Amino acid sequence: MAAAIGYELVDCGDGRRLERLGERLIDRPAPTAADARRSIAAWDQADLRFDRERGWTGGDEAPWAVDLDGVRLELRPGTAGQLGVYPEHVEFWPWLRDRVRDRPAARVLNLFASTGATTLTLAAAGAEVTHVDGARGAVAWARRNADLSRLADRPVRWIVDDALGFTRREARRGRRYDGIVLDPPTYGHAPGARWTIDSGLGELLDAVAGVATEDAFVLLTAHQTGLEPIDLAAALAAAFGTPGEMTADPIVLTATSGAVLPLGAAARMIRA
Repeated sequence: MAAAIGYELVDCGDGRRLERLGERLIDRPAPTAADARRSIAAWDQADLRFDRERGWTGGDEAPWAVDLDGVRLELRPGTAGQLGVYPEHVEFWPWLRDRVRDRPAARVLNLFASTGATTLTLAAAGAEVTHVDGARGAVAWARRNADLSRLADRPVRWIVDDALGFTRREARRGRRYDGIVLDPPTYGHAPGARWTIDSGLGELLDAVAGVATEDAFVLLTAHQTGLEPIDLAAALAAAFGTPGEMTADPIVLTATSGAVLPLGAAARMIRA
């Protein structure tokens, strides 16, 4: 599987995004791309296109790989239009690397860790990472990415489990983490119940606070429409008390065309 370098948001608009991921140009849905497209001619060059009614069309759907800010990732067209990478998370990697480098052998808990790009970034920076995702296939994919990135020998625990249940058990075991990264979905299926970020975020963050060291750093991202950065900051403050440092920002990608794609909200804190 050949690897090609990089990511580029070429354009977005009319409910879609046009992205160059290594060697392929991908056209797929983006509900938050509310404005009109700008680079009209570029869309005709897409190698693959996803529509919810027809699935993937246009070309070769075989897996390929990209190099993204120091990690190599396997991409493959998924049944819901996903590819196995979330490029909006890359902007937070320098902050995470700085936090890890300040703490040799930092223990970091990555919840809802998906296919592992952030886990591998943390591991490459020297962290001992516990990677947790409820989907067995996502964890297997993350481990393939570790092999591709030549990071399979790094200290990563690969866990298939419910994030809330696992975190509570870690608290009972007395395990503590220097950093916590979490990207909870809008909704999910917890054991015995359907989980939603609206009703469950506070409970989740209370559990996270129970495994955080006294000076832990936390990165919380979310992608639900209507959930603002100030909401995430308030939720962190409610769970952890007044932090030593808090930053909250919208998550956006800016296209080469100049179009802006909103993708959620983020809050970062360092506990004091």
